[in-house]
Amino acid sequence: MAIGWLTPAFSAEAPRMSKEELKALLSNPDLVIIDVRYGRDWTNSDAKIKGAVREDSDNLKSWANKYSPDKTIVLY
Repeated sequence: MAIGWLTPAFSAEAPRMSKEELKALLSNPDLVIIDVRYGRDWTNSDAKIKGAVREDSDNLKSWANKYSPDKTIVLY
């Protein structure tokens, strides 16, 4: 399952998963979790997923191609 790159205007159409569904996938080596929260949302949060990669959502074009389309990509 790959989650495509969507503009914020279309984010309501993005596939969603529950915490439980994500927890079930955490041991999957084909899973890539990308934390795209903005500055303070990320720095002030105590909730960070272990192993997640942090990327700047404003610079999507600079990092989007470094992740394999064969992986399950979860953005949060």
